[in-house]
Amino acid sequence: MTSFTSTSDKMKSVKSAWDKAPAGPKKEAALTHYQAAEKALAAKRDADCIKSLDAATKALA
Repeated sequence: MTSFTSTSDKMKSVKSAWDKAPAGPKKEAALTHYQAAEKALAAKRDADCIKSLDAATKALA
């Protein structure tokens, strides 16, 4: 499995969790991290993308 595939899968997973989350400060914080992950992915910085996705997941918890 390539890092691109796992990063892409993680993006989908976090987006799905975000879509299901109730509105509120946790969802807003997660969105900020998710948007940072999108920018990192576009810049091909997988490590930064994963860090942002982890932060988004933590924000939703």
